[in-house]
Amino acid sequence: MESTGGPYLNTAAVTSPTGITRLLQMTFGCTTFSLVAHQGGFSAAYGTFCMFVWTFCFAITVFIITCEFTHLHSCLSLSWGNFTAAFAMLATLMSVTAAVIYPLYFVQVGCYPIGCEVRDFRIAASVFAGLLFVAYAAEVFLTRAKPGQVTSYMATISGLLKIVQAFVACIIFGALVNDSQYGKYVATQWCVAVYSFCFVVTVIVVAFSVTGKTALLWFPFERSVVIYTFGAVLLYMSAAVIWPVFCFDSKYGSPQRPSLCAKGKCPWDSQLVIAIFTYVNLLLYVLDLAYSQRIRFVSHL
Repeated sequence: MESTGGPYLNTAAVTSPTGITRLLQMTFGCTTFSLVAHQGGFSAAYGTFCMFVWTFCFAITVFIITCEFTHLHSCLSLSWGNFTAAFAMLATLMSVTAAVIYPLYFVQVGCYPIGCEVRDFRIAASVFAGLLFVAYAAEVFLTRAKPGQVTSYMATISGLLKIVQAFVACIIFGALVNDSQYGKYVATQWCVAVYSFCFVVTVIVVAFSVTGKTALLWFPFERSVVIYTFGAVLLYMSAAVIWPVFCFDSKYGSPQRPSLCAKGKCPWDSQLVIAIFTYVNLLLYVLDLAYSQRIRFVSHL
């Protein structure tokens, strides 16, 4: 009998450069959290975050490989190209964060007091965590939109920047809840409103792109995204001026770190982190606005 449906399995899902990269991601991720769970160990919020990153990225990568190998992704109500591009960028950011945090808090040169075996397992886990980050960064590089190419929005520079913007906003929120004293002035509360509004809208843009529902909207999605990005630039510019003034000006705050401020529990440190990442996100939104003028939105790929 002649087959009328084509091959049931997509071998390119595991033999193409992107497929091989995903297999390496799966291997490195499994190795990393296995080493930590078996002997390396983890504790506190930092260790729990690292384990979550490695297990979460491993699970989603296995899901992506399985769906592409079996063609099951065609049955999902997702814009598959947008979904995989968005996840690759998110996994890159999460894995590089874990690759920095784990050795910083858990790896030491000497054996005392954890023992040489535990130390060696932690060093090995740190090495594979770094390789995992490289593997996810390689997928972003392989699947990114090439000049003149019509592709999924999340694979464009503008789409990838949306993921980075949301990730940076999460860092800002983490610093805000760490005794940043943002409620002291109405001006700093305005900055929190800016961070929250831009984060929510950015996540909505990503969600509509990943689900492929942009065509159902009654307004032009691509034009609205550009207008929103311009507005986000203006909002972040206001926060970039207001936050440092009300945190580091001698009239409202402290230009220098207080000498009696406890390490890790100092509002001034949190305020500095927020200020730095406010400027980082402002730069990201400016770059996003520049690139969004040159892309073509495609929601169904």
